[in-house]
Amino acid sequence: MPAKSKAQQKAAGAALAAKRGEQKKSDLQGASLQMYESMSEDELEDFASTPREDLPEKVDGDD
Repeated sequence: MPAKSKAQQKAAGAALAAKRGEQKKSDLQGASLQMYESMSEDELEDFASTPREDLPEKVDGDD
């Protein structure tokens, strides 16, 4: 499932980095922390790999 906004894609990237041990979980906040806790690494990979060029900055419902 692709990300719906640049903000969502960025949050997924941060959560994915934490899942992989490249970033501390304690550095996460808001949407990225929720994604870390509720999504698998594969799901985060799908969101984080969404091409950003055609995405809006933010959509209603994004944190």
